[in-house]
Amino acid sequence: MRIEQFMKLKIVLAAVSVAVFSMGPALGQDTCKHRGQLDTMYCDENNDLVADVPTDAAKLRDPSTLVFAYSPVEDPATYQRIFKPFTDYLAKCTGKRVVYSPVQSNSAEIEAMRSGRLHVAGLSTGPTAFAVNFAGAVPFAAKGTAEQIRGYHLISVVKKESPYQGLADLKGKRVAHTAPTSNSGHLAPLVLYPPEGLKPNDDYKPLMSGGHDKSVLGVASGDYDMAGVASDVFDRMVARGMIKRDDFRIIYQSPIFPTSSFAYAHDLKPELATKIASCFFAFRFTPEMTREFSGDDRFVPIRYQRDWAVVRDVAEKSGAPYNRNAYDALARRETEAAAKK
Repeated sequence: MRIEQFMKLKIVLAAVSVAVFSMGPALGQDTCKHRGQLDTMYCDENNDLVADVPTDAAKLRDPSTLVFAYSPVEDPATYQRIFKPFTDYLAKCTGKRVVYSPVQSNSAEIEAMRSGRLHVAGLSTGPTAFAVNFAGAVPFAAKGTAEQIRGYHLISVVKKESPYQGLADLKGKRVAHTAPTSNSGHLAPLVLYPPEGLKPNDDYKPLMSGGHDKSVLGVASGDYDMAGVASDVFDRMVARGMIKRDDFRIIYQSPIFPTSSFAYAHDLKPELATKIASCFFAFRFTPEMTREFSGDDRFVPIRYQRDWAVVRDVAEKSGAPYNRNAYDALARRETEAAAKK
């Protein structure tokens, strides 16, 4: 099959996926008394904002192989290597085979969990809410230390020698965002930049780079005048030697946001879900993982309702709530972007 035919097929399959995804209550739990913002496939009668465990025992899953994925914030192959000590440990701890599944986009990761092909996932801050609402993801852990959950900031970086001293200086300039669903890479700038004198879409047209690392490298190469990125990704790039911190200046830093979440599928057998969580919390990062994740050395418990409140608030205020239309738009954009590569 030629490349052009293959890409057209991918677009058709994605369209079919979106169509099935949008079929509504016919596929949902029609007897559900409360689901809030969750898709009709899920129910939230305890009002904790995440999907309830199915009441029908026949719908509970206990797979012999657990499929694990991590957010595609950077090269998926890099994280497959970094997480190998953990996935090996998870296999021993649960007594199940564990397979790492590289994902190329946020929507692909979410759809994999929604369809039952992905059981445990590390999700970026923004896409966590989409995964909760449309894939039945139950966030239970985040990276951190014995003292705290690790957070990150939206930072706005420019070249060291550039003339820009504040956000207001970037009017009419080339400003990179990362992706439409990214919290620090897109949604937070929509809310946090205007009080600083810079209005996205009015003072500049956001240029979607496709990733935090791509945004930073684009500033370094001169493709962008400024980029808003997650501080933890920037720090990891420095630690790896991909960039030199002294080549950049940070002209804006936001309040702290929670970092990536780790979630399991809502329909795993409760005993298995509990075991997975306990395995996460018992694991201690290898030295390489601690270096990679800016000093984090373990997974710590989280509650989506509490710990993601600031993220949901930014989404609402930015006019991009985590609803069906926003998710469908994300899937179309990421499919079209893949077709152009």
